[in-house]
Amino acid sequence: MSTTYEQLVAIIAKLHDADPDLVRPEATFAELDVDSLTMVEISMRLERDLGIEVADNELRGDLTLEETVGLIDAKLDGPVGTPATTHHTKG
Repeated sequence: MSTTYEQLVAIIAKLHDADPDLVRPEATFAELDVDSLTMVEISMRLERDLGIEVADNELRGDLTLEETVGLIDAKLDGPVGTPATTHHTKG
């Protein structure tokens, strides 16, 4: 899996005691029992650790971890024609 996925899983593990057997790319935040307060904390951690802003309404319980990685990567890459908000190397 991608570095972004690993970073997201690390953030979730730090902020939420999710069952490791449930943490997989196709799992949704709802399936992991991540509540709205933890979603806000995840958003704040993404901003702090990766330098991207994720609005509260962008992280939803029905998003899979894989979809969330796509959202994060799109923000890391920035809009076409503009510099990215942070220096990110994909591994």
